[in-house]
Amino acid sequence: MSFTSVRRLASGAVTAVLAAGVLAACSGPSPDPDAERLAEGLSALDLAKAPVDDPQATEALAAITRGMDDLKPTVKVERVEEEDDRATATLSYTWTLGPDVAWAYETKAALTRRDDSWEATWDPSMVAPDLADGQRLRVRTIAPQRGDIMGGSGTALVTERSVLRIGLDKGAVEPARQASSAQAIARLVGINPGEYAKRVAASGPKAFVEALALRTEQAPPLGAVEAIQGGMVVSDTLPLAPTRTFASGILGSVGEATKELVDESDGRLRPGDVTGLSGLQRRYDDTLRGRNGYVVEVVSDAAEDPANPSPELKPTPVFEKEPVPGKPLRTTLDLRMQELGEKVLAGTKPPSALVAIRPSDGALLAAATGPGAEGQAIATTGQYAPGSTFKIVTALAALRSGVTPQTVTPCPATTVVDGKSFKNYDDYPASALGRVPFAEAFAQSCNTAMIGLRGKVAQADLASAAASLGMGVDQDLGFPSYFGSVPSQAPETEHAASMIGQGKVLASPFTMATVSASVAAGRTVVPFLLPDVAKPTVDSTLTGAEARQLQALMRRVVTNGSGRGLASLGGKVGAKTGTAEYGSPVRTHAWMVATDGDLAVAVFVETGESGSQTAGPLLKRFLAGTR
Repeated sequence: MSFTSVRRLASGAVTAVLAAGVLAACSGPSPDPDAERLAEGLSALDLAKAPVDDPQATEALAAITRGMDDLKPTVKVERVEEEDDRATATLSYTWTLGPDVAWAYETKAALTRRDDSWEATWDPSMVAPDLADGQRLRVRTIAPQRGDIMGGSGTALVTERSVLRIGLDKGAVEPARQASSAQAIARLVGINPGEYAKRVAASGPKAFVEALALRTEQAPPLGAVEAIQGGMVVSDTLPLAPTRTFASGILGSVGEATKELVDESDGRLRPGDVTGLSGLQRRYDDTLRGRNGYVVEVVSDAAEDPANPSPELKPTPVFEKEPVPGKPLRTTLDLRMQELGEKVLAGTKPPSALVAIRPSDGALLAAATGPGAEGQAIATTGQYAPGSTFKIVTALAALRSGVTPQTVTPCPATTVVDGKSFKNYDDYPASALGRVPFAEAFAQSCNTAMIGLRGKVAQADLASAAASLGMGVDQDLGFPSYFGSVPSQAPETEHAASMIGQGKVLASPFTMATVSASVAAGRTVVPFLLPDVAKPTVDSTLTGAEARQLQALMRRVVTNGSGRGLASLGGKVGAKTGTAEYGSPVRTHAWMVATDGDLAVAVFVETGESGSQTAGPLLKRFLAGTR
């Protein structure tokens, strides 16, 4: 081998060694894994295991994000640019503030090589662009304007109305007096003093703790509240109906979301959100509530330091999303009729209800409840024996079996079926006993005559006739409603009881108003409350001829029978009274239904003397008020 060859070989060896050294330098640890660990820590708002040079970084991060309502961002590494021992990671942040509302941006993080790993230099700007020491983020939720619930005439039934929020300003009363002040406020507004005092104790040291929001006209005098140390009144608005009781069981209420509603909302609701709590307000909350708006601000701690306030350091918005107003919900309720119904029932102590339907199209015009119902929607969801109002159904089944209004029907004082005795109501006129035309038996509401027809009218015939009148067939109308129940099979005594609306036959006032509306309309009526919600369509199984016979029978109740109390109204009012026994000791439900032109009404009182004596006068007042 020549010298030249050796030099050439040595030169090649040196070159190879130098190349290997350069390669070794270039193949040092990549910053990518440590950048990913940093992103994971930022996503969790916990930098304890992240490669950060400041051991206090987690506390600093918590201070920066404490105003973000417990939200956590999703942080991803978009790219890493490396130069010698330094690198810059570009991080993408996404804060999900609400459904379909995200605040997205990018930040930079500086990393430095430390032997065989990389470490990020802590800086607030890593969390949000241009964020400096002493600054933090705060999100504010902007509530949208809630949609009104409208009546049939386009009148707003539920809309924003003035209220007074009465409560305790904890910052204005020393701690030792807070419990006694809370109890005094609770007694003033009529809520549980102990429970309110616990809420006050659990709230922040300077919080205003609301006891109750009341309509302006229902609130106690301002001076009475302010006379209590720490007592405070805040003016506000809430979506409310014209009165506290106005169709409350149907319309429902609005208030701060409960923990259960928040947990069930899949992120749609957050603590503090105002939402529907019951009734239509809850079922159609998505429509009515709209969508929250959001503002994210950079806040300076110096601006909120009570010792050194700096009002010139105003919060700086870095993200804004306008709220989306809710949409109105249309109903068929008639403001005047609903108010009239509630006025008519106002003096009735037992639970009571009144339902009015327009037969021509099935619109629900009123669904009122008396004070005894305590806000329960018994007008549309109650389940009670309908008593003799059910004889409208029995009459239809009898007509279909060949009975005519002129058919002579035995009406004894009592009758026995399989050992069980049945009788007529206590005031049944003696002159209508014996063998009477079916029309007379119906008009006077003879129980024994109807029971005597059970051989002609099977239990299945009753169920079929009920369905023709809109009873016993469930429909989804978009609000809670009970269409009644009529068994298609029954043993002998139960069948006998069914003939007079007892046994296992059940109905709501809404049910019996529907039955009456079908008679008036001459077809099977399916009522509706919400014009924009598709209502079920049914093929009518009630014929015009059958309806005309039933109309005549109900008219005779007013001219010659148990509903004569309505005769002075004039016109061609038709009606049917009803009394049903229940409970032990035995008490009586009082019912009365009527048709008057394009109006069908049912009145129910849970405990009364009889349909004609208890429900009749209420029904008469309502019909008179609609004219």
